[in-house]
Amino acid sequence: MSQNPLRDLPAHGQSVWLDYLSRGLVQSGELARFVADDGLRGLTSNPTIFQSAITGSAAYDDDIRRLSAAGTAPERIFESLAVHDITAACDVLAPVYQESQGADGFVSLEVSPHLAHDAQGTIDEARRLAAAVDRPNLMIKVPATQAGLPAVEALLAEGVNVNITLIFAQAVYREVAEAYLRALETRRQRGQAVDDVASVASTFVSRIDTAVDARLEALLETRPDAADEIRALMGKAAVANSKAVYRIFQDLFASDRFQALAAAGARRQRPLWASTSTKNPAYPSTLYVDELIGPHTVNTMPQPTMDAFRAQGEVQPTVTSDLEYWRSVLERLAALGVDLDEVMDELQADGVQKFADSYDDLLRDLTAKARSLAA
Repeated sequence: MSQNPLRDLPAHGQSVWLDYLSRGLVQSGELARFVADDGLRGLTSNPTIFQSAITGSAAYDDDIRRLSAAGTAPERIFESLAVHDITAACDVLAPVYQESQGADGFVSLEVSPHLAHDAQGTIDEARRLAAAVDRPNLMIKVPATQAGLPAVEALLAEGVNVNITLIFAQAVYREVAEAYLRALETRRQRGQAVDDVASVASTFVSRIDTAVDARLEALLETRPDAADEIRALMGKAAVANSKAVYRIFQDLFASDRFQALAAAGARRQRPLWASTSTKNPAYPSTLYVDELIGPHTVNTMPQPTMDAFRAQGEVQPTVTSDLEYWRSVLERLAALGVDLDEVMDELQADGVQKFADSYDDLLRDLTAKARSLAA
């Protein structure tokens, strides 16, 4: 065991990715230090992250002024800024990609959230972004909506690396994994390589507890007779759901179907635990790291969660531990009338909307900043 628990996670098969990106992070050398000191293996971004980075820093002002003066639309200004930062991050993580022979070192860039229900629009934008960044360790992020799933399959079949995001329900996770398998089978049927396509399935965690806990709190008002049971289940749904997702992952990627692809060099599509900062201060700050450590997984952490785990994390394989208990959590929630399918559907729709709102806010902020800089 090292003195840094983050560096011990790979021994249990888990890669740490950072859930943040800014120009300053790259230019200051801080991202490179995370790689060197913490064993960081990848990075993700989304519209909310870019909104914070671009509007909260002067590092982008010269580019915004130049692009705005040339008459560039706000959407294209943002894309230019994002492509610049993503490309730079890909270059910092290129040694990880090379050392891991293409297993890690990825940086994720999301298509516009307004394309969440437009399959062809998603495909077209993903192709354009992949060409603009032009790095083998780029992943394009696509939400696991009904329109997103066929886009994911088409892009993977073309050889585009895809991070499928906003997965909550176990049934949706299964659809995502099967889309990956079908895409690899398509490539194999075409005589194309399957060993150079990478994908992760981003399963969200903390938002599930926030939503389920709210329903449990409401139940306390109407079911005082079950108060002890209700309180015992608070803060449990997210880990229980993630462990159930991992069971599906194990079954699918141990199947003869995948083994035939693995024989041709195909990689597993790893579950990626997303939204792993605890939203409830009553819960341990490393809860969604501690309970979900295991082979062939990624945990994408915001920097405060990385800092907390570096300081106090305990590394042991947990994602397959106490499965009977965690299965019973889901059964007990259902018995209390908590409709988890409904919760997961609402969370995905809300996630799409939140990213769209952040994107729109970012464009408004960019427009205002461009006017201010011009003045």
